Amino acid sequence: MRNNTVETLIGAAVVVVAVFFLFFAYRSTGESATAGYELTAKMNKVDGIAVGTDVKLSGIKVGEVAALTLDPKDYLVVVHMTIHNDVKVPDDSSLMVTSSGLLGSSYLSIAPGGSDKLLAAGGRIKNTQGAIDMMGLISRFAGSAGENNSNSGNSNNNNGGAKP
Repeated sequence: MRNNTVETLIGAAVVVVAVFFLFFAYRSTGESATAGYELTAKMNKVDGIAVGTDVKLSGIKVGEVAALTLDPKDYLVVVHMTIHNDVKVPDDSSLMVTSSGLLGSSYLSIAPGGSDKLLAAGGRIKNTQGAIDMMGLISRFAGSAGENNSNSGNSNNNNGGAKP
């Protein structure tokens, strides 16, 4: 009987510690919404971008993606971003999808413009560049390299019937 009591107390302690760690993990992951104002942008491709993706300006996180919706009229993706209140974005700024290295995660990068006018809450960034299809670029490069090698090989083999 004494063994069962000790095992029960140890099990209860493990459960209490597990609940504490789960609570701590939930609080430290930043589940709370970012305080700030909303900006929008229309982009043709947002591969690798999802709700919660970082929005950076000069490499510093200044917000995050709040929502992604599809405009049924022009089939462009409307990106809703929440930008920190202390960051003001010029109205001629541009937005592009970029990544941290070749295999890194994607994020949105704001390149600030030089205008004195600032985007107000609910404003829209008009200059955008969507995601670049890296696999498409690599396959094009590999395909064109293969064509050049096969063409140069054919021209060397075609010597007008003369023997080497």
